[in-house]
Amino acid sequence: MDQATFIKQYATNRANTNSLKWDALDQRYGNPDLIAMWVADMEFKVPEAVTQAITERVAHGIYGYSYTPDSYYQAFFNWEQTRHGLTLQKDWLRFGSGVVNSLYALVNTFTKPGDGVLILTPVYYPFFNAIQDNHRQLVTSKLINDQGHYTIDFDDVAEKIRTNEVRLFIQCSPHNPVGRIWTEEEETRLLALCEQYHVLVISDEIHQDIELDPQNHPFISALSIADGRFQDRVIVVNAPSKTFNLACLLNSHVIIPNADLRARYDAAINRLSQTEVNVLGQTGGAAAYAHGAEWLDHILAIVRDNYAYLKSALAAHAPEIKVTDLQGTYLVWLDLRADVAPAATRAFIQDQCGLAVDYGEWFSPDYQGFVRLNLATDPKYVHRATDNIVRCLTALKNK
Repeated sequence: MDQATFIKQYATNRANTNSLKWDALDQRYGNPDLIAMWVADMEFKVPEAVTQAITERVAHGIYGYSYTPDSYYQAFFNWEQTRHGLTLQKDWLRFGSGVVNSLYALVNTFTKPGDGVLILTPVYYPFFNAIQDNHRQLVTSKLINDQGHYTIDFDDVAEKIRTNEVRLFIQCSPHNPVGRIWTEEEETRLLALCEQYHVLVISDEIHQDIELDPQNHPFISALSIADGRFQDRVIVVNAPSKTFNLACLLNSHVIIPNADLRARYDAAINRLSQTEVNVLGQTGGAAAYAHGAEWLDHILAIVRDNYAYLKSALAAHAPEIKVTDLQGTYLVWLDLRADVAPAATRAFIQDQCGLAVDYGEWFSPDYQGFVRLNLATDPKYVHRATDNIVRCLTALKNK
């Protein structure tokens, strides 16, 4: 199937479907007519195999208590091995209703109020919430921004761990919003620091399958680094939701290789949450892992093309805008500060360009003037958004 045929078959209008991304624009942004480029889901229907599997399960008509079948483990483990070379074991795996919920549970389980929890900023804003809502000490280390390419300040990380008695580090890999896929060298150095100072690592790898250039920038799970050397102090959270557009099927993974950590987690979950697995979420997830590879390859091709269009148009007509090097995730990070005063960013993007985006200050207070755009969408929206930015920026310069 060529790309045009795929888009015709799978791209769909989400209006009037209770879509947070589209139907809540008036509530969230004060304008229902914006082009929705914000929350991280897609305008593409899920793989046909997923729809078929869920339809068949719905037709059975009973949704009583269920357990996870071996077919789910097999599909997920085969996906991880084939796509990322990661070998998992059944007893390592626990299930959740979403990665964010699992982050809250893990912070509660492995730290106590007042403990230091480290994140690298700018970063996905629920990381802040999971720490502060649980009354832990928020410790941040700023990524180094070199003309839109971000790297880790290892000296600062070490200093922040030492001086704040950090007990837990929450990693974003691939990193949202700056689009980095950390190299094995970077990961080894970072995890070695955590090992040295006895810091537990939670690695949020929900965007693991969104690799834009896997030959040059392959995703490597924290569980695979240094031939698994750090597995005893790493917990991975991921899900099929970002990969296959399944967010509201509420099915995610908590992967804990270390038996002692698993026992602590199980004891805490028994106190916090006595819920069963989501049967439709696992039905859809298993079908996606077993049969969704070709669909995902089409999605990745669309994201690459959307990124290329945005980047080339801005380079030609608004070269002062810095566009991050998008290695992973389908979320592109733009620095508008050379053209738009940071305090005027919202007025420019919403009122003039007509876009709903995620704003930089949501990811760190010192990132006003940045925006994040979602590229996992019908190219027509990316073209309109890009063209609007160019047109409005030209008008702004000509005033």
